Amino acid sequence: MSITNTPSSNDACLSIVHSLMCHRQGGESETFAKRAIESLVKKLKEKKDELDSLITAITTNGAHPSKCVTIGRTLDGRLQVAGRKGFPHVIYTRLWRWPDLHKNELKHVKYCQFAFDLKCDSVCVNPYHYDRVVSPGIDLSSLQLTSSAPSLGLMVKDEYDFDGQAPLPTMDGGHSLQTIQHPPSSRGGPPSEPFGTPGLLSPSDASTASTSAFPSISVGSGNATSTWTRNSSFTPNMPHHQNGHLQHHPPMPPPGHYWPVHNELGFQPPISNHPAPDYWCSIAYFEMDVQVGETFKVPSTGPVVTVDGYVDPSGGDRFCLGQLSNVHRTEAIERARLHIGKGIQLEGKGEGDVWVRCLSDHAVFVQSYYLDREAGRAPGDAVHKIYPSAYIKVFDLRQCHRQMQQQAATAQAAAAAQAAAVAGNIPGPGSVGGIAPAISLSAAAGIGVDDLRRLCILRMSFVKGWGPDYPRTSIKETPCWIEIHLHRALQLLDEVLHTMPIGDPQPLD
Repeated sequence: MSITNTPSSNDACLSIVHSLMCHRQGGESETFAKRAIESLVKKLKEKKDELDSLITAITTNGAHPSKCVTIGRTLDGRLQVAGRKGFPHVIYTRLWRWPDLHKNELKHVKYCQFAFDLKCDSVCVNPYHYDRVVSPGIDLSSLQLTSSAPSLGLMVKDEYDFDGQAPLPTMDGGHSLQTIQHPPSSRGGPPSEPFGTPGLLSPSDASTASTSAFPSISVGSGNATSTWTRNSSFTPNMPHHQNGHLQHHPPMPPPGHYWPVHNELGFQPPISNHPAPDYWCSIAYFEMDVQVGETFKVPSTGPVVTVDGYVDPSGGDRFCLGQLSNVHRTEAIERARLHIGKGIQLEGKGEGDVWVRCLSDHAVFVQSYYLDREAGRAPGDAVHKIYPSAYIKVFDLRQCHRQMQQQAATAQAAAAAQAAAVAGNIPGPGSVGGIAPAISLSAAAGIGVDDLRRLCILRMSFVKGWGPDYPRTSIKETPCWIEIHLHRALQLLDEVLHTMPIGDPQPLD
């Protein structure tokens, strides 16, 4: 090595790697960074001029001009390092320049001849051949979504792999991608409206408070009732996802204090006077398409439940998936289960809204009609990637109730019109009898109990995603996932079906 302690391409790989490691920005673990740099140095050992260009660029922080530093382009354009795939120019630019970089924030300099976007057989990974640009709708300081077009939200293809590292998301715009990214928002300024925690005030307090929470909801059946309240000692300081848009989340109040609620939210009466169910949700765990273990029921007296990968069998407010055995479990499923870790936390709020907090080191993937609607997508059209530490609303009871009423009424009207069409009783000068007019009504008339029941269910996959952006087309192809049945919503659906019957509805399970 030269006397200036700056290596050259003639030095041993170990010396070069050691020197380049000293300039990394700290966004990745030391293990990952070392493997990524070792891999690159070995690829460049036979191209000494390019290796020297890399050393010059990195050790001078781009102060001196440097040539392209190229590696071969793979079939899918991504590079695998330590069991994780990502775009090569993004990997190395994150390592040496911007740890929080997203793929769509890079633009190559005009003199770069092998930039990633040029689609050459070789790809330049010189971090100083790329500039960072702010993409529309992305605030780099807080990752706040400000675009007015919901369908152009944050999209991501990559998922977490099995090395425990942070993700390397690819940020490609456009409506064709079906996975919508929900990273945690940074803490800082206040949200656009106060953060309310329904059910904190007693009914007597709620009747006199000028700014109040939702009224407490009675749970149980018969004369045995209790109050559905929040645990005041549970006061995490987590980011907040409200109405489909990322916002800052203020610190939680100390125990014994309550948040004021926006006047618009105060004093909302319950949707139904029917007593709330004894259990606010039930959770079934699946590996691929097989349910493993018994369904876990969460009592309404405990609105917060954790689903994790550990082994405590005592139940209560924790559903530990690590304790569940499956004789048909594959090695791939076993590997995925190892990364569930702290899992997720589900929180029931108000009469039946649901929020999710990702406690795991890996993302979870969620099917949520509420998030679909907030993102401007058709129900079931998207999979939502919830990043570690993110805290977002995934179910809105009032929205679900309106949707089930609309769908049930539409199906009932369509069924009646279809019957009239077949009988030739449709009024109007253009009416005709027979099957033809009925065909156009068949889709709406075909809405059944199962279709409405899906409105009351959430599905979440740990570690691995599914959909058009992944090799798995269905959640039933993911290694470990849960299905959450929301009992208050199912209770309301039962009422809707009784008031607006669809054919001969079967009782819900």
